[in-house]
Amino acid sequence: MKFMLTAVTGINWGDEGKGRVIDLLAENADIVARYQGGNNAGHTVVTEKGKFILNLLPSGILHPEVTCVLGTGMVIDLEHLAGEMEAIEARGVKVEPENLKLSDKATISMPWHKVQDGLEEDRLAKKGGAFGSTRRGIAYAYSDKYRKKTLRLGDLLHLDEERTQNRLHMILDAKNMELAGCYHQEPMSYDALLNWCRQQAAYFAPFICDVGAFLQQAHDSGKRIVLEAQLGAMRDIDYGIFPFTSSSNTLAAYAPLGAGIPNCKLDHVVGVLKAYSTCVGAGPFAAENAMDEAWNEKLRKAGGEYGAATGRPRRVGPIDIVATRYGCQIQGATEVALTKLDVLSYMTKIPICEQYEVDGEKTDDFPFTAVIGKAKPVMTSMPGWNCDISGVRKYEDLPVEARNYVEYIEKQIGCHISYVSVGAKRDEIIYR
Repeated sequence: MKFMLTAVTGINWGDEGKGRVIDLLAENADIVARYQGGNNAGHTVVTEKGKFILNLLPSGILHPEVTCVLGTGMVIDLEHLAGEMEAIEARGVKVEPENLKLSDKATISMPWHKVQDGLEEDRLAKKGGAFGSTRRGIAYAYSDKYRKKTLRLGDLLHLDEERTQNRLHMILDAKNMELAGCYHQEPMSYDALLNWCRQQAAYFAPFICDVGAFLQQAHDSGKRIVLEAQLGAMRDIDYGIFPFTSSSNTLAAYAPLGAGIPNCKLDHVVGVLKAYSTCVGAGPFAAENAMDEAWNEKLRKAGGEYGAATGRPRRVGPIDIVATRYGCQIQGATEVALTKLDVLSYMTKIPICEQYEVDGEKTDDFPFTAVIGKAKPVMTSMPGWNCDISGVRKYEDLPVEARNYVEYIEKQIGCHISYVSVGAKRDEIIYR
């Protein structure tokens, strides 16, 4: 079946391996568009040219025939984006206005957003209340978007107009009051701000366009479009483990809206799920309490579980069926890609968090954030396969124990697992 509009989303806390799955789907796509978030997470893709970690650029950028889009719902750190573009160009990847388009309606992550993020996280850390922010200014960029106190990319094309300059003055005055009054910082100058904006305009003007019109025309003419999410369901601002979430909507339902085509409907949602649980950042995470730290550290090392954007060690644990079922439901997943099954190959017995126990009662339901901290994992286990499966390319050739594990997860979450990843390389994938 030919799907015209596909969203690829994370089922859990992020870091599920979406970049690897998007890279796979991009082989048959015309366009890959990011629809939310900023550079506060990374997608890792391994190709014949090596390992790439992409924070802002869609994973489709590694396919020269694919056009990539940074959509309306994003907040974009332009200095970071320029560095990312130059880094992959140096490795032979084409990045030109023909294959990369930036939404004129996307929000700019301004220089002070990172400053504010770091200052506030430091203040909270002293009180023991830090959120585990990446300190990349994402929350402050989104906050200023909704307060109407920041710029959009399209404003860079109109810097000589009085209206734009008046807005810059208003924005800067408000920000200087915040930074000076709350954090005792020196004020920033208007001339320096305008000069920074002109530098960004000189670099990015050829890439900025009405991506909504571009995507609409592509959709109407039958082009295949993949919409790429950042992070996972548990980090959604509304349905995740608030306040330990991102500041955007990570769900598939938001994908057309955030990309720039709100009138179009998805016909396909691929939820990406890791074969075990991982989490970067603060917040309740029941799975990490299921086993002892020695077990967790062995899994962390086996899976190379360190954040693609931050390098921070990820919190790890067995697969969490309760959280995964909830993630599949709120993402509206029509199929699942299971990644990193190969990492579990060293285990003779694979633990599984099957339910939660809250206040002495067992539950299959994912609870409100304030309650998750009290949730105790209710565990079961399955026999492991204890052998290398990275060379397997047919599902029936997997050890029976590996197939049993896949099919158990599939039954518990109520969604078909169509892809099973047995390694990081492009061809280390099994289709079901």
